[in-house]
Amino acid sequence: MQPWEMAAREAIRDLVARYSVAGDRGRFDDLIALFTDDGLLELPEGRSARGRDAIRAFLSDTGARLREATTRPVIRHHVTTHQIDVASASEATGTAYFFVVTERGPDHWGRYRDRYACVDGTWRFAHRKVTLDGWAPGSWSAERRKG
Repeated sequence: MQPWEMAAREAIRDLVARYSVAGDRGRFDDLIALFTDDGLLELPEGRSARGRDAIRAFLSDTGARLREATTRPVIRHHVTTHQIDVASASEATGTAYFFVVTERGPDHWGRYRDRYACVDGTWRFAHRKVTLDGWAPGSWSAERRKG
């Protein structure tokens, strides 16, 4: 493995971690900056948001729903088993599992499938596909699926 590829892998791991930390802290501007200008956030149930403005709108709505449904709007994403495939100095893909906890306990879990792009020396999400594998009964996610 070449040094540039090792650096790319580490930058991508950092990108994925920053996504979870920014989202969990409600720092949506920080999270949005992790996407390319025309980045795509593909969500379960056929929903998607392309571009930073659309991603901001989705995140703002989700944050508001969490605040309304909980006494403490705490959410924590735990990301594991992150596989990264570097195609070139500017393109890579990745897959990771996630598990989410709220004040109620275990909430939902699934997979991220990502396409990364290095833009002006910084790795960003070009496409993040979120797939839900399940959610706990009585969880915030379960309640959202009822409505």
